[in-house]
Amino acid sequence: MRILIVEDDRSLASGLKRSLTSLGYAVDHEADVADAVGLATREAYNLVVLDLGLPNGSGYDVLRAIRRNGLKTPVMILTARDHVSEKVKALDLGADDYVNKPFALAEFEARVRALVRRGFGVSDVVLEFGPLQFDAAQQVARLEGSPLDLRRRELAVLHLLLLQAGKLVPKARLISEVFGLDDAVGPNALELYIARLRKKLGAGGLRIRTVRGLGYMLERG
Repeated sequence: MRILIVEDDRSLASGLKRSLTSLGYAVDHEADVADAVGLATREAYNLVVLDLGLPNGSGYDVLRAIRRNGLKTPVMILTARDHVSEKVKALDLGADDYVNKPFALAEFEARVRALVRRGFGVSDVVLEFGPLQFDAAQQVARLEGSPLDLRRRELAVLHLLLLQAGKLVPKARLISEVFGLDDAVGPNALELYIARLRKKLGAGGLRIRTVRGLGYMLERG
């Protein structure tokens, strides 16, 4: 899962990035309106967290650009502006959620998870596929009831494959949504995580099938 934070308060942005990264998300940060518009309309994000009061423009400009480009990316407004008219304007322009500063981090994380699920058309926090269960809130995967020992990026890859279980997930999409722009990604990084997951899922009769030249698919064995 990949998230863009558009926020000029670098301390806040850094804290949010640490929090979301610990939950398995790949996170990019931008404070400039023009650069944020470029990223949000060019890259594939599962969520944009957007401040309204930016130093060289308005978050509304970013929101308008996202919707004018026909993108359905969920957008969460994160701002100190608490007037009803601001909320109405943001929602009418296509925002999916509106959170006032200050806020509780636990609530923010829960809202992020809900918006990401909505983007995939999924309502359940716990995903199931055969003997596999994935708790997105707790970031825990269980196979036949036993917790799997998975690293952060292994969890991220598994989560995306599970959201599309039985369907092909393109390799480019996995790389885009698991790694952020600042991550150093080796040529075989994704294959390494896939190989580790295969070993850990094999005992449950699940497999990750390679569709050569296209991507991967989570299937029952």
